[in-house]
Amino acid sequence: MNQTLLSIDCGTQSLRALLFSHDGRLLKRVQVEYEPYYSRKPGWAEQDPELYWRSVCKACQALSRTEPESFAAVAGVGVTTQRSSMVNVDRDGAALRPVIIWLDHRKAGPVYFPNPLVQLAYKAVGMEEVIARVQAQAKCNWIKQNEPHIWDETYKYLQISGFLNHRLTGLFKDSTASQIGHIPFNYRKLKWAGPGEMSALLCPIEQDKLPEIAAPGEQIGEITDKAHRETGIPKGTPVIACGSDKGCETLGMGVLDKRMASLSFGTTATVQTTTENYCEPIRFMPAYPAPIPGKYNPEVEIFRGYWMITWFKNEFAHGEIREAAEQGVPPEILLNRLLETVPPGSMGLVVQPYWSPGFKNPAAKGAMIGFGDVHKRAHVYRAVIEGLGYALLDGLHKIEKAAGAKIEKAAVSGGASQSDEICRITADIFNIPMVRGGTYETSGLGAAIVTSVGCGVHSSFDRAIDQMVHYDTEFEPNPDNVKIYADLFHRVYQKIYPALEPIYQEIRDITGYPEKY
Repeated sequence: MNQTLLSIDCGTQSLRALLFSHDGRLLKRVQVEYEPYYSRKPGWAEQDPELYWRSVCKACQALSRTEPESFAAVAGVGVTTQRSSMVNVDRDGAALRPVIIWLDHRKAGPVYFPNPLVQLAYKAVGMEEVIARVQAQAKCNWIKQNEPHIWDETYKYLQISGFLNHRLTGLFKDSTASQIGHIPFNYRKLKWAGPGEMSALLCPIEQDKLPEIAAPGEQIGEITDKAHRETGIPKGTPVIACGSDKGCETLGMGVLDKRMASLSFGTTATVQTTTENYCEPIRFMPAYPAPIPGKYNPEVEIFRGYWMITWFKNEFAHGEIREAAEQGVPPEILLNRLLETVPPGSMGLVVQPYWSPGFKNPAAKGAMIGFGDVHKRAHVYRAVIEGLGYALLDGLHKIEKAAGAKIEKAAVSGGASQSDEICRITADIFNIPMVRGGTYETSGLGAAIVTSVGCGVHSSFDRAIDQMVHYDTEFEPNPDNVKIYADLFHRVYQKIYPALEPIYQEIRDITGYPEKY
């Protein structure tokens, strides 16, 4: 039998164990769902790290029962997980406290106190609040300040990927491409930051508390006897360093260089590409390590991106929800029909989807402009989808400028990408062809691609992508729609934030929201 590849994809709301063939076919998927987090205090978002490990064990055991031959033929295991969610563990790898996941909003006090001249320089380049914000959001700082006994007992401070890799191999080792978050990492050099580097000043974690890191595709270790007993994965199976969920998603969509972009239509909408050289589409916002050794994933995020579909559904689509339940279909199918009833441009209704403040626009708020008596719920919904497309296009332009390249094609993934109409609208806004992957599990496929190279199933990333990445649909831009979207983007959308930014600042001063750092 041909060798198979096992991907463990640990997300915010579920964990999936995925068996892929050497040619990228998804042979079997087992999903274990759980509550995304619990809150001991308002604004907190925590999870029991043992829940993630129990889910790995449950999912893998189910695979071993339902696909015994394919599971026994696993050539290697790769782990990909949510980003910026950290685990404090002792010498044995036991968790010392709950995971503080990426959705958490608690704030730490400052740890870096530059002299007045340096502080003035930061203010001059617009980085004063950004630096304060990074320190406040770094959960290592909060633990040090509020739970010093936990920090003293911490042997290693790990990403969830590092925590699961340790459970599988017994080694405190993780991929460079998973080190995304508030940690002392030098993204340009792809290694831990040294003393005096900015990320080490803002997130001062002792070097001995950080795990050993390996390049993507390197072997981290092997499945131990204990891990074999708990998961069913054959003892001695290689565990390969992979990368974060977004990075693996980009790889799983076949984005090997800067001629192509990956669009993620998820809770946080993102646009990424893959580059040989380090570049920053948003100044001081690092390009993340790609799950291809030595490469980078420049990225622009739209916080609360396609979560806005859920917002619209909960607030305005009660009729569609009720009708969908009666028909036994997902509500999104009926929402797609709403999109089809409205012409491109939503009769002049335009949305700026800044539902949450961004890295360089901390006072930002969302806006809908252009209302008239012609506008109904369907216009609002289409304007939301178009606004997300404009925001992603703006991010694409920033990436093209930083990378010095023209992106010729985009690949779409994430929950909202299952809607043909949303993909068509985005293709028209971007005015480039868009392809949708043959599998919904693109992060898992990306991890399987890295694993296939790491354990020798494929000789190179080019070869692995050629054999394993497949597309099911291509969306070509409609010339009739391209012009109206181009005009709305350049003549309207790009002017909204500069025009409203002073007003957002006034709102912030008056109401205290968004909170200042």
